[in-house]
Amino acid sequence: MQQDGRVAWEHIEIARFGGPDVLERVREDALPVPGPGEVRIKVLAAGTGFTDAFIRMGRYPDFKGPLPFTPGYDLVGTVDALGEGVTRPALGEMVADLTVVGGYTQYAVRPAASPVLVPEGIDPAEAVCLPLAYMTAYQMLARAAAIQSGATILVVGASGSVGTALLDLARAMRLRAIGTCSAANLSVVESYGAQAIDYRAGDFVETVKSATGGRGVDAVFDAIGGTHFKRSFSTLAKGGVLVGYGSQTMATGGESLIAAGLGLARLKLWSLLSPLLGGRRAVWYSITDRRKAHPGQFAEDLTKLLGCLKEGRIRPVVADRLPLSAAADVHRRIEKGGLGGKVVLLPWG
Repeated sequence: MQQDGRVAWEHIEIARFGGPDVLERVREDALPVPGPGEVRIKVLAAGTGFTDAFIRMGRYPDFKGPLPFTPGYDLVGTVDALGEGVTRPALGEMVADLTVVGGYTQYAVRPAASPVLVPEGIDPAEAVCLPLAYMTAYQMLARAAAIQSGATILVVGASGSVGTALLDLARAMRLRAIGTCSAANLSVVESYGAQAIDYRAGDFVETVKSATGGRGVDAVFDAIGGTHFKRSFSTLAKGGVLVGYGSQTMATGGESLIAAGLGLARLKLWSLLSPLLGGRRAVWYSITDRRKAHPGQFAEDLTKLLGCLKEGRIRPVVADRLPLSAAADVHRRIEKGGLGGKVVLLPWG
């Protein structure tokens, strides 16, 4: 990627792993130039989330550098320049992309084959809720767990960005949803028509069993990881599936890397022993792994979700809209948890 054009622009940069204070706003004096097969995107909305904080701390397994880098897992913007040989997407079209890093910026250069076209009339801040949070939720429901209408699901940490996406999609898919959260966010979970459980008020396993008449749930989605997977697995009905998709306790220092690894080992063991466990099984979901293995599914599923957003079938909650300069404060809020939606950075104010 070259630099050209004397136009000032800004992005957030991380020069060392650490706390929110390592997020620094950097000014550039020359626009990046897309190379062959690339496009430049003028970023209108950049998503934030716990995974960004995970990456910032240097604890994310799929990204360890090099330093410095610009964080930001997903973005929405308009195509601003085309590299050699690129005809699609076209100049001026709005697109969404999953970047893993590189989203907290006014301009981003991406492979032309990566972005997905956003239909006209969609709010960029709502659209940027989809590539990571809603895509993770949808693929876990429809592909990893293969949930059918009428099933009952449990969402652990239901007030976060992926949690609320799961609840929103559950409502659209006519699923019964139960969600755990803190007492302060019970109303957020209930606003999606889900049953809310304060995870600090007792044993949520017993509460779930009671709420389902002792049967358990058809699927549970758990991003806490480690030893918590065992509690989530115990809420399953016969034939149910646990989908693990994170290791938050390890990321925040609550558990060691060894404990996180043992959690993943349990998922594999439970799947191997599924016939002896009443058909209960467990799987691991990673959006980056899934995209690498099935690139066509990513574009297909994101296009489907954007269509649902256009039609009003899903309603992403934008918890706040802030400038790039607020990135560090946003990460402090993310670490406290319970945002009830997605905080979106608007690079152009």
